[in-house]
Amino acid sequence: MDIFVYGLNRRVRREDLKAMFAPYGTVLDGRIIVDRETHHSKGYGFVTMEEAEGRAAIEALDGTEIDGHVLHVAVANERPAKEEPTAL
Repeated sequence: MDIFVYGLNRRVRREDLKAMFAPYGTVLDGRIIVDRETHHSKGYGFVTMEEAEGRAAIEALDGTEIDGHVLHVAVANERPAKEEPTAL
């Protein structure tokens, strides 16, 4: 499952994000979203974990304060599929 994490301190790196979730199970992936121009963190990211472990992590971490920032942690919405352009 993909987990959306918002409210991250902008100094948090991928390794830090994965370490936050590691106590709740195996972290398959962790991504910090960065601004394309400045390459600075936008303050949110995504973590991928197995379903049961992910739900436990969401329940434990949502609303907690880390590095002076309150985290908002939830199941990530699926991205809508890109539609192929139709030829006329």
